[in-house]
Amino acid sequence: MFTGIVEEIGAVTAVEPSGDGVRLTLRAPLSVSDAGHGDSISVSGVCLTVVDQGDDWFTADVMRQTLDMSTLADVAPGRSVNLERATAAHGRLGGHIVQGHIDGTGVVREVRPGAQWSVVRVGIPAHLAPLVVDKGSIAIDGVSLTVSSVSEATDPQPWLEVSLIPETLAATTLGRAEAGTPVNLETDILARHVQRMLAFRTTADTSGDTEENPAAAAAQTERGSA
Repeated sequence: MFTGIVEEIGAVTAVEPSGDGVRLTLRAPLSVSDAGHGDSISVSGVCLTVVDQGDDWFTADVMRQTLDMSTLADVAPGRSVNLERATAAHGRLGGHIVQGHIDGTGVVREVRPGAQWSVVRVGIPAHLAPLVVDKGSIAIDGVSLTVSSVSEATDPQPWLEVSLIPETLAATTLGRAEAGTPVNLETDILARHVQRMLAFRTTADTSGDTEENPAAAAAQTERGSA
C-alpha cells in the first residue's frame, strides 16, 4: 500500500521485451536505498515489484494487463516517473490509501497557472466518472490529490480538476504536465467498494432470483435487516 506522497522523481533507463510484457530498469537512488528483492515500489502510480537492483537502480517486470491499463504502454528510456516506496505499517498516512492498481488513464486537457498554484483539468473515462467526487481523493500518476471540481453527471466528456501547490509542481512529474499529457488514474478504493456492493443489490432487485447468486442474496438480506 502507498499513500500518494511521492518521494523522488526517477527515470526509466532501459525497456526490454519480456514475454508479452516488458522489463523496466529505473534510476531510483532513494527508492532502492532500503529496498529488497520482492519489495513494492510505485512507479507513477503503478505498483511494481523489485526483481533486481543496484546502488541506484532497480528492475521490474510489467505484465500485459498493466501495460494496457496504464501509461506504461508506451514507456521509453528517458521518461521521468514518480516513485514511492510502500508505506510502513507504523508510518503516517500523509495522503490517502493508494493501492497502486490503476483504474485507467486520463488526458490533461488544460493547465491554468496561478500566482501560488496551478489548476489542472483532466479528461477521464466515462466509467470512472461516478467514482470521482468534489473534495474527494484521487491518485494521478501516483500523486495523492484532492479533487477541486468535477464535471456534471450529464457531461458526455467527463473531467476533474485538481489544484497543485508549488511543492507538488516541483516534487512530481505533474509540474511538467501540459495539455495532451496522458496520466494514470486510481480512484478511491472506498468508492469502488460501494459501487461493487450496489451492483449486487441491483442484481437482486431486478432478477428477484437470489438462489443462484449467493452474493446478491447476501446483499438483499443485509438490506432487509437494515
